[in-house]
Amino acid sequence: MADEPDKGRFLSVASIYIVSNIVNACVPFLLLPVLTRHLDPSEYGKIAMFQVLLGAVGALVGLSVDGAASRKYFDRGLSARDARHFIASCLQILVASSGVVLAGTLVFRVAISNLLDLPEKWVLWAVIVSAGSALIQIRLGQWMVRRQAIRYGSLQVGQSVLNVSLSLIFVVLLHWGADGRIMGQSLSILAFAVVAFALMYRDRLLSFFVWRPDYLREALSFGLPLVPHIAGIYLLSTVDRLVVNSKLGLAEAGIYVVAVQLSTAMALVFDAINKAYVPWLYDQLKAEIAERKRQIVRFTYAWYAAIASGVALAFLVGPALVSRVVGDQYAGAGQLIGWLCLGQGLSGMYLMVTNYVFYSKRTGLLSAVTIFSGVLNVGLLLLLVESQGLAGAAIAYSIAMGVRFLLTWWVAQRRYPMPWLYFLSRNG
Repeated sequence: MADEPDKGRFLSVASIYIVSNIVNACVPFLLLPVLTRHLDPSEYGKIAMFQVLLGAVGALVGLSVDGAASRKYFDRGLSARDARHFIASCLQILVASSGVVLAGTLVFRVAISNLLDLPEKWVLWAVIVSAGSALIQIRLGQWMVRRQAIRYGSLQVGQSVLNVSLSLIFVVLLHWGADGRIMGQSLSILAFAVVAFALMYRDRLLSFFVWRPDYLREALSFGLPLVPHIAGIYLLSTVDRLVVNSKLGLAEAGIYVVAVQLSTAMALVFDAINKAYVPWLYDQLKAEIAERKRQIVRFTYAWYAAIASGVALAFLVGPALVSRVVGDQYAGAGQLIGWLCLGQGLSGMYLMVTNYVFYSKRTGLLSAVTIFSGVLNVGLLLLLVESQGLAGAAIAYSIAMGVRFLLTWWVAQRRYPMPWLYFLSRNG
């Protein structure tokens, strides 16, 4: 019975994240029927290519310092002063890494522009936007570990409202086309990066003129091994648009990214649950109580059953719903939705086991798994898109996500053993 208050708090926090994510999800879903009627598939393809670029740049900008800052909060005996110094060190890494990536982008901007069919201005802009996004994630992470879900949701929803407002103004009223959507997304991120910094300063989470080489090393030891991991995520979740564009054209890439955006409805639910779950999980793991670990395992299996049911529903009713939402010009997206939702479901299962790897702070093997899965995805994409068209990209994504989930589960058990098969033992 001692855990009942924890369950109540978990459900309360989870519900706030879910509501926040649902509101946040309204951005792509409210915009989709509008944008698909104001932008042709090739213009939507340009938006997709900008997302590809953001994914590539985001793998390097910041070096996952938001995750390092969040994990540091759970260290025993951490004082408020040390927490401020650690966040300051993370910001120093963010500034330095952004400068290096910006310099590299300046050198190769023409080649990148030609590869992605994007204007050079957006190639450089992507680095600045990625830095702003990383700063927002640091602010959100500090609220998450402190279980301040309402503040987390308020910032997230505020950014989404600005995003949709600017996009509608630029695309519908000013007729700026794909540039208008990219500008709306970018300006909303940069505006809220400023807000995030101001709020961290207000909450006394920042220290200036701090030089802590030990904290720099600690943050880098957490983040640098994750660079291959993030690069692998890029290969898993973003490079498919690049392959589709190169093999099938910009218009087909636009149709594909519409289907991907619709499938992310599931990912938003998984993300909300995980944000509430991580602080609760880490508290339980810190207690080192066997019965609590078995309880966690039971919860995980029940959640997996719920995810499987959602995926089955997507295969059954997804195609009919898609055509009604996005219109005839993007009707091909309906044939992809089931496979993409399967991939999202496997990604949701992955989140439940990868938390143990982050808790252990030993992330090297996780990076190896993600890179392997990402390379597998690229190989499958090249093979299946050639023979199956757009459906091949969605199938490749699902297979790669399944492989990543199973291998990460194995890594998690090596890094932090859990009683996944406790019910088979005599004492279970």
